[in-house]
Amino acid sequence: MIHFDNICKRYPSGYDALNRINLRLHKGQMAFLTGHSGAGKSTLLKLIAMIERPTRGQIFLDGVNLNNISNRKIPYIRRNIGIIFQNHHLLYDRPVFDNVAMPLIIQGYRRQEIRKRVRAALNQVGLLSKEKSDPITLSGGEQQRVGIARAIIHKPLLLLADEPTGNLDPELSLEIMQLFARFNQVGTTVLIASHDLDLIKHTGFPSISLQDGQVAHNGLPFTVSNN
Repeated sequence: MIHFDNICKRYPSGYDALNRINLRLHKGQMAFLTGHSGAGKSTLLKLIAMIERPTRGQIFLDGVNLNNISNRKIPYIRRNIGIIFQNHHLLYDRPVFDNVAMPLIIQGYRRQEIRKRVRAALNQVGLLSKEKSDPITLSGGEQQRVGIARAIIHKPLLLLADEPTGNLDPELSLEIMQLFARFNQVGTTVLIASHDLDLIKHTGFPSISLQDGQVAHNGLPFTVSNN
């Protein structure tokens, strides 16, 4: 599903965020990215989502070389990716239903199909009763669930999450991770950046640790190296 081949990322300031990263995450797997702030976790996810481009090396997503994708075609690649942020990026002037429906509206889905998919997604995250609510009236955990529903609305092959539980208490954090595990059980590939080592250990899923832009520890059942 994801293949990093000798990936390096240097920002215009001269900062090397990633240095010679090689990894493979196979389809249907769930794994965590760990490491200190600035270790390169967010940059790695941004490269997969094509928010950033690598300085060197090649990235393959489901067999497609992302280096060969023009900026114009990036939206088509992202249709296979669900992205979840620590800060939910919700539209507070629109109800929950409209927030979740936004990706389908942009893609031109028919109203009947949008209604069906939005309600199914909200049901999956336990918020069907909140479809008419304003996001500002929801708790932090509920807002994060709205963000997750929006990320899965188009049935992506891959879910990327960047510190999705950073603002939540331990109980809510565990509930969010259990949601990701359920998506993984039905075949979605999941990659989560998190600094919460206790939570990661509790889930039982494998992880890779980054330090200063390189792989510091490999706990994954697939090949990861800096060589």
